[in-house]
Amino acid sequence: MSDPIPFRPFVPGTQPALNTPAYLSTGKRYPLRAPHRMPQTITETTGPVFSPALFPPSADLTRNTTGQAALGERIIVAGTITDEDGRPVPNTMVEVWQANATGRYDHPGDQHDAPLDPNFRGVGRVFTDAAGRYSFISIRPGAYPWPNHRNAWRPTHIHFSYFGSAFATRLVTQMYFPGDPLLALDPIFNGVPDPAARDRLVAAFDLDITQPDFALGYRFDVVLRGRGATPMEG
Repeated sequence: MSDPIPFRPFVPGTQPALNTPAYLSTGKRYPLRAPHRMPQTITETTGPVFSPALFPPSADLTRNTTGQAALGERIIVAGTITDEDGRPVPNTMVEVWQANATGRYDHPGDQHDAPLDPNFRGVGRVFTDAAGRYSFISIRPGAYPWPNHRNAWRPTHIHFSYFGSAFATRLVTQMYFPGDPLLALDPIFNGVPDPAARDRLVAAFDLDITQPDFALGYRFDVVLRGRGATPMEG
């Protein structure tokens, strides 16, 4: 059965190019030949099924290891996931991962000499509700150096992964914070040529999400496709 909603293609420049010269590692991994379309079978379109029963949510990243509070500025991130017509996308598994408050990931591959936080793993998982809404608690990550060019630092960001009804529907992006001076210098963020599309990667401070005496709130709404789609990693 064909999709009754006409596809609205991306506006040129609103998604990152496969090869972004300023982002050096893309030159080593982008395809040199045109990709071949692979027809999807029932395996790719129907499974596996991601549900809270099989993948238990962990919506509070600040208490997901020892039960003790993580160090850093506590934040709440919330938003909606919709299609290009503003319709909610329910039951979407949202996975997040990030550096800790000092800018270090809890991963053996991260050898940055910033301290690790034994009470913060930096990973979480939530599901959207019937209205396409999600929310989780975390700490504001720190900036960190990376070996892309001289004196290169990544802006503070949180990685997002969205799973639809099957593994082949996975999308990945990054959320940034407003007012970060490193955004203007970051080749990954600026790998999206269109300024308006880049702005869709920046969360907005939201006083309605903020909880008194607890945590600042940020809104990060995501559009999965169409001309107003949130930029996604290729």
